[in-house]
Order: sequence, then structure tokens, then C-alpha cells
Amino acid sequence: MKLDWDRLRFPPDTLRLTTIETHAAGEPLRIVTGGLPDIIGTTILERRRFMRDHLDHVRRALMWEPRGHFNMYGCVITPPVSAEADAGVLFMHNEGYSTMCGHGVIALVTVLVESGAVVGEGDQAMVTLDTPAGLVKATAHLESGRVIRVSFRNVPSFVYARDLQVDVPGYGQVVCDVAWGGAFYAVLPAAQLGLRVTPEQTAALVVAGEAIKRAVSDVLPLHHPHDPDLGFLYGTILTDQPEDAAHHSRNICVFANAEVDRSPTGTGVSARLAIHYAKGEIAAGEEIVIESILGRHSTFSGRVVDCTQVGSYPAIIPEVSGRAFVIGRSEFIVDPRDPLGSGFLVAQIGSP
Repeated sequence: MKLDWDRLRFPPDTLRLTTIETHAAGEPLRIVTGGLPDIIGTTILERRRFMRDHLDHVRRALMWEPRGHFNMYGCVITPPVSAEADAGVLFMHNEGYSTMCGHGVIALVTVLVESGAVVGEGDQAMVTLDTPAGLVKATAHLESGRVIRVSFRNVPSFVYARDLQVDVPGYGQVVCDVAWGGAFYAVLPAAQLGLRVTPEQTAALVVAGEAIKRAVSDVLPLHHPHDPDLGFLYGTILTDQPEDAAHHSRNICVFANAEVDRSPTGTGVSARLAIHYAKGEIAAGEEIVIESILGRHSTFSGRVVDCTQVGSYPAIIPEVSGRAFVIGRSEFIVDPRDPLGSGFLVAQIGSP
């Protein structure tokens, strides 16, 4: 029996969306390649607001069930807005739109280079992206024309609050650091909560991560020096000992609406580099390898490449490196006759 896709018939107002499917260190990135109208705005933050206000049905259709799932992640490519950039990018998840995404940069750059959209010279290809958090410069490292690794210089990252004591219902008083790495995170050891960063404890880690995010948000107003749209606590990062003793540490990032990052989180690694550098725990140029909750096979490396200033905050320029793979391509149909086709979510433990 042969099924013929081209013989299927849909109403004229059916939304058709094409994507390339990827993952970086286990975290998905669904890249939209067709079906979107123009996204209006002269800056990336304006385009982020336009997407949120006028095209959010696309995010829900692609991130939520039945096409996605609670922990799905994706991006939309736009024309650049700055003279230096090759493209702009908007990142999206179960709750809305990220300000930056490290695993997304690694996966997107891999696809841009391996698809021929960006041509490399010798063993490298350079890609510069406009993101809502700022300009990000990435390098695809090539071997026989294939991308073996992507490194990127992230936006300046800094510690916003150090050794913050906060009362968390159900857990008592905890001490955390709050740092910006393209998004704001509360960072603390999982051991403070009596937990380990292992897949078996994911549900408990999500509950704790969400409780900490709410508690920190209640007591610490966040104001990014560059734009008020950036001033919100995106997630909680809980750290632990690595599975591989040669690595620095392991962490889980709980972000957006109780979403769990399968990768070590590129913006989270940047925030952690700012914290470790400020505390004198790493030196400039020292590379560390951080695992995700998946363990030793899911890693990003990071190092401090320079120092700078963001408003009144001493900041670093972090470089994060990782690997991504293409896993498929899709064409999705949003049939207006389908009462569930516009997207839905079944809440998981720890979500509001």
C-alpha cells in the first residue's frame, strides 16, 4: 500500500509550515524554514514583540502538542537588523520567546553551514546573529566540509546578585547567585535542596526549580541596563558533581513554564562562567566542561575570553562550544477544521 502525500486535500486557509529538526547535546531545535509571513520590526526586540502579538499561533502550533511537546524548543530566522549580522533569530518555547539561546545558536549555525546558506573558508565558517539579547558571533569548525563543533562569543555576561538569601516555601532558606548570560538565572547547588542532578530526580528538580524562581522573583526586581524587555528571571540552574571526573560539573536548567533543558544550556553556561570568574574559581582563558542532566555525553565547554562592563556591572565575554546534529525535516499542517490542531499542553509536574 502506497500513501501519496500530494493527493491529500486541505481547506484553502490551511497553514503549512516547514521545518528542519535538530538537537544540540540532546536539546531539540525546530527551525522554521517556510510558511511564515513577514515579521515586522526594525530591531530584533521589536520583531520579538511582533511575533508574540501577531504570530503566537505559530509558536503554539509548533511547540505544543500534537506537533510538539511540553519541552519542545524552536526558532525563526529573520533578516539581519545590524550591519555586522548575517541573520536575525527569534527563539521560542512552551511559554513564549527567549532573549538568547546557546544550544539554539550551535544548532542553527550547524544547519546554516551544512546547508550551504553560509560558506566557510578552510576549516572555519563565521556566522554573526542578531538575537534579542544582542549580537552573537559564532564559528563553525569544519572537518572535510562538515561541522564538527560550533563555538560562539556570547553577549556580555555578569553577576547581578551574589549570595542572595531567599526563603523558598517547602525548602526553607537557600542561598543562590543571580546572573545574566543572555537571560537571567538563579544558580545554586542541588545539594542545598537535598537533591541530585540525575534523570531519576527530574520531577523533584522541576518542582524545586520553579519554587526558587518564584521566590527569587518576589524579592529581587531584575533590571537589565540595556532594555526593560530583558529584565525577567528566565530560569533556575541547579548544579551537581559531574558524571565524568574530567568535567567541571553537571547542571539542570528549569526555564520558561517548568521546561527542562536537555543540554547544559548555553546561556546558563555563560551565566555560570560569570559567577565562577567573579568568585575567583576559574581564570581567564581556562576552559571548563559542563554536563547536562543527561551526563557525560551531553556537554558544552566554556571559557572567559575577555572582560568588559555592562552598565554598573563588571562583565565577561564568554565563549561556549558544543555540537549539534540534524535529525530530520518536516512539513506541518494546521487544518482550520481541527479543534485541537492549533495546539494544547498537558501540564507536567512542577508547572503552574
